[in-house]
Amino acid sequence: MKVCVFGAGAVGGYLAARLLGAGVDELSVVARGAHGRAIAQRGLLLVEEGVHHRFWPARVAAVAQALPPQDIVFVALKAQALPAAAADIAHLLAPTGTAVFVTNGIPWWWHFRGASAAAAPLPLLDPAGALWSQVRPERALGCVVYSANRRLGPGEIEHVANNRWIFGEPDGQASARLQEVLRLVRRAGLQAEGSDDLRREVWTKLLRNAPLNSVCALTRLPVDRLADHPGLVTLCHGVIDEIVAIAAAQGHDIAPRAAQAREAPLRGGAVGGPATPALQPSMLQDVLAGVRTESASILGQAQLFAREAGVPTPRIDVLLALLQGLDAGSVQAGAG
Repeated sequence: MKVCVFGAGAVGGYLAARLLGAGVDELSVVARGAHGRAIAQRGLLLVEEGVHHRFWPARVAAVAQALPPQDIVFVALKAQALPAAAADIAHLLAPTGTAVFVTNGIPWWWHFRGASAAAAPLPLLDPAGALWSQVRPERALGCVVYSANRRLGPGEIEHVANNRWIFGEPDGQASARLQEVLRLVRRAGLQAEGSDDLRREVWTKLLRNAPLNSVCALTRLPVDRLADHPGLVTLCHGVIDEIVAIAAAQGHDIAPRAAQAREAPLRGGAVGGPATPALQPSMLQDVLAGVRTESASILGQAQLFAREAGVPTPRIDVLLALLQGLDAGSVQAGAG
């Protein structure tokens, strides 16, 4: 079996390292720039619980076209980078290959519920329909991840906290390929489970992602510092209430899951157990790195769903406007 991790950043790098540690025979990585060169030259370094592990992928490529067709491609790019990578992802897939999208927020295949159902892409997340037409939603699996990781430097990943991975088919079926992916990642020591309703799991993750990512990105505070500011905790709780309302309008009752999410800004963001010191959500890491955030998939599409259903979202509206301004400033600074 040929397996590829496309995007070996914080989450993708951790996933690749765990798969390599489990002895996956032919695992390739697509990683660009200094990060990719470091992995090719020195291997992929994983720091976990203070222990250093170094792994060597079968191949490290800067472009997808350098690799042969793959049976499973774990796509760990940020949502905003996916449309431009559609042709590369499609090139990587063998005729019967599967693309597993390990992304935050609402996924691009959201409206696909099986080949017999009428569906269309989400213009905000797949503006020209490149993912829909080239990768094709029937070849996609989704994944909701609770795993905090960070890049220490080129070719170096640190696992910080949490290890829960939820995989599912867009149509909710317990397919053979879903079972194959679950066997693979469980072999790598990941706490993986299958879901017959991954959209519900996406909404549940948004109970954490929408408030914590946004507020931490805008304040540059790690999650464990939010509790020092009662107004920020109140803001997070308000965003949670809005996500619950949007999900309900979409037919998903996640209110029973909101109580645990409301504890996250008070407990450092850990999923069970003690607070995690200095936990930086992915959007805060993006801000510190001077790159665009995942605001469209984490807040923007949820806001559009709310508009369609007539659900008011005053807190999300303000946070999204600020994040869009922050992104514009990052793009301008990068161009400068």
